[in-house]
Amino acid sequence: MRNLGTQPVRTLAGFGLGALLLFVVAPLALSDYNLGLLAKFLCFGLVAIGIGLAWGRGGMLTLGQGVFFGLGAYMMAMHLKLADASLAGSDVPDFLRFAGAASVPWFWTPFESGLFTILAIIVIPTAVAGLLGLMMFRRRVKGAYFAIISQALAAAFAVYLVGEQSLGGSNGINRFNSFFGYDLADPVNRRMLFFIIAALVLLALAAVRQLMRSRWGELLVAIRDQEERVRFLGYDPANAKVVAFMVSALFASVAGAMFVPIVGIISPTDVGVVPSIAFLIGVAIGGRTTLVGPLLGAVGVAWAQSYLSDSFPQAWTYLQGLLFIAVIGFFPAGIAGIAALIRRRTGGGQNDKGTTDIESVRGSATTDSSTLEEPAR
Repeated sequence: MRNLGTQPVRTLAGFGLGALLLFVVAPLALSDYNLGLLAKFLCFGLVAIGIGLAWGRGGMLTLGQGVFFGLGAYMMAMHLKLADASLAGSDVPDFLRFAGAASVPWFWTPFESGLFTILAIIVIPTAVAGLLGLMMFRRRVKGAYFAIISQALAAAFAVYLVGEQSLGGSNGINRFNSFFGYDLADPVNRRMLFFIIAALVLLALAAVRQLMRSRWGELLVAIRDQEERVRFLGYDPANAKVVAFMVSALFASVAGAMFVPIVGIISPTDVGVVPSIAFLIGVAIGGRTTLVGPLLGAVGVAWAQSYLSDSFPQAWTYLQGLLFIAVIGFFPAGIAGIAALIRRRTGGGQNDKGTTDIESVRGSATTDSSTLEEPAR
């Protein structure tokens, strides 16, 4: 059994440390340029947190998160370009005027409203994920088949964006001047963006932690490990998997929306198959079944790609592949699982009754059939 008295204290201490690092240490220790890079990496980390829930806890190998990342990003980009055009005294964004357009396409018009844009970023990708999830999970599509379908959707979405000139085509949409009325050229406002994405990451971690510790979280792990047994006990695994898929899509969409003002561009190369696989590699390296592992892995891989690819432009892809193979082969629980492994070897992972706490070592909850005696009503 766990020491329930110390668990809330450890949780609060962990979130307090994270808030201290993000809101105090990072702004003081990093330059404006490096703080902007960290904000970009945190966007990837937010996507990874959702993948950790869907893949690590639910066993759904999501290779198409670029679709939801792109939906959120392009919706935010449309709003920002319309706002910039309005400030310049025009109804048409600059890149459309250069292409000879006299008016914006019909689907751009609702994104003139900031409130509609925020709601769309939250609702549309989540609804798309729910629809796709129902179509696949109701038909018991899983494993490699689910991964291939999700990857094909990312590839098709990128191809569509390349041919859609009203969304910038292969060049994408870039050169944003303001963010909901704030000048993006102002360093103070750039720091504001960092604080926003940092707060969103902490909120996402808190939400996922609560989901993991809930009865639904236990059911999700049971579905991952013994789906047929869960179905035999009277539960519908599709419902739990759809919810996890929708949550991961929501996180990816919000991350994409924040990526646009932080980086200043969104293009098909940011939402296709390669970025979707990169998200997954970060999650696997960090520890897909842990809470903070996906975040740390995604940020670490993004940092390594940013800095090491400059020094080793030809070799970086091979280094990334070797790191992925090494972690999967020797540390299947990821980097975040190494500390738990050390505690187990030194006896620190023993609970009050002298048995090993499997969740801390493997990073996943084990579900006994006694917790699934009757279906949720």
